[in-house]
Amino acid sequence: MNNRTLALLAAFGATTIYGINHTVAKGIMPNYMTAFGLVQLRLVGATILFFVMGFFGPKEKIEGRDWRYILVCAFFGMFVNMFSFFKGLELSTPINSAVLVTTSPILVAAFSALLIKEKLSRYKIIGILMGFVGAILLVVYGAEVRQDAPNIPLGNALFLLNAAVYGLYLVLVKRLLQKYHPFSIMKWLFLVGFIYALPIGLRDLLQTNWQAIPLDIAWRIAFVVIGTTFFTYLFNIFALNQLKASTVSAFIYLQPVFGIVFALASGKDALSPIKLGATAMVLVGLYLVSSRKLNQQAIS
Repeated sequence: MNNRTLALLAAFGATTIYGINHTVAKGIMPNYMTAFGLVQLRLVGATILFFVMGFFGPKEKIEGRDWRYILVCAFFGMFVNMFSFFKGLELSTPINSAVLVTTSPILVAAFSALLIKEKLSRYKIIGILMGFVGAILLVVYGAEVRQDAPNIPLGNALFLLNAAVYGLYLVLVKRLLQKYHPFSIMKWLFLVGFIYALPIGLRDLLQTNWQAIPLDIAWRIAFVVIGTTFFTYLFNIFALNQLKASTVSAFIYLQPVFGIVFALASGKDALSPIKLGATAMVLVGLYLVSSRKLNQQAIS
């Protein structure tokens, strides 16, 4: 098996883990852990794992002027991003989560146009508008009464906040990743994110009743901390070293598919006409924004 095939499998594996995570993490909250406690635990675990991995990477010293970028990127990418996602998942449903978090590329395109004056083709503009309309439909009309989803509109709004700050994070962190090895950056980003989260998440984490957590929930927690955070990052790094970024990013189209199929198969969510229509709009918008071929033709 050659490196390209392994890289494709790695990208596929990362996407599968992300898709499954929406349902797996939902089963933890709020009965066994709060969203804030789970985020604090995830940041603890990720910080430890990335510092361990740092021993196997290059020994780089972060320049003083770059620490401001680390502080800003950790705030958006590891603090606001994680808290908004897990709190949103606690309040909403796995399918809404799987669809709305994939609006990140759409929001990245919008942020790039606003912040760095990137030229937008007509296809990107249409895609951004379609994605926004689909997302708004899910937020406003995709709510149903569920005991495990106490405030779906607010949860969906938090998913959009998650996608927005993650998109902003991707634009901002590009400067650091062009200068330093990913292991050198990620360990500090997660450490700073962990410190940011302490005032909000530490109390909930310490109040967790670990003795009341059954084995079925324990493996879910391990999956979120180790699988969703650590292995997906390693898989994506390996894939990016062997494949074009456009090839790896194309796998994001599979994430809502995996998320929806797993949620339906496990009986944790259901599709409605509104969800189906809004999902289609988000995915079409995502395609129009991400299609390099369409956008190159439109600009040339």
